[in-house]
Amino acid sequence: MNTMSLWHLTGWEFAALAFAALLVGFSKTAVSGANTVSLAIFAAVLPARASTGVLLPILIAGDLLAVLTYRRHAHWPTLWRLFPAVAAGVVAGTVFLMWADDGIVRTSIGAILLLMAGVTVWRRRRADGEDDPDRVTTRAGRAKARSYGVLGGFTTMVANAGGPVMSMYLLSAGFRKLGFLGTSAFFFLIVNTSKLPFSAGLGLIDADSLLLDAALVLFVVPGALLGRWAVNRINQRLFEQLVIAATVVGGVQLLIP
Repeated sequence: MNTMSLWHLTGWEFAALAFAALLVGFSKTAVSGANTVSLAIFAAVLPARASTGVLLPILIAGDLLAVLTYRRHAHWPTLWRLFPAVAAGVVAGTVFLMWADDGIVRTSIGAILLLMAGVTVWRRRRADGEDDPDRVTTRAGRAKARSYGVLGGFTTMVANAGGPVMSMYLLSAGFRKLGFLGTSAFFFLIVNTSKLPFSAGLGLIDADSLLLDAALVLFVVPGALLGRWAVNRINQRLFEQLVIAATVVGGVQLLIP
């Protein structure tokens, strides 16, 4: 039995999943948050809960490529302040998945993404000048890191949708393009890898899902290469606008029944 028949996929459905995998690679090396479109495609083609288990290893493959590309640009003080809060969010997300149905999950995540996008736009218009990533060392910076960290851990656990939340945090902290990509690359490689035992324990990852992953992961590589080529041609302002737009699109998609 081949992968398509195992998952009862048509040729067009497999092509849609392959495009979504390519978009994962592109988002990891160019416009973080764009993979919310991939999330929507996977949830439309596959059963919603099962889709999160299939998508997770593909995201990790994209994270590995992003780390190899931007490893010199990570801002580790920010990462260390985020991880404890993210761990709490992952645990909360695991508990939430034990009782929440697909409709509640989609609505909750969509509302959070739109709220984060709105807050980020408001904060950036209100700011007098560029923030410095080192401002996460202040009391307000630490509080913001904790709140975004919990939300990021929660959303990444329940729907692999932590990318837009963390994108909003990094933009609000004043990260420039390469620092943004390097920091988010390490963040999601560590967080997504740590989610594997939780997802497996919930039955979201099994032999069937890994077989489909093996067929789709090859499409992540050309997407990552395309993103690496495109990022050098996107200026900072356009980069920020694309990240916010991708977050809004992903949030709206999750709110649509």
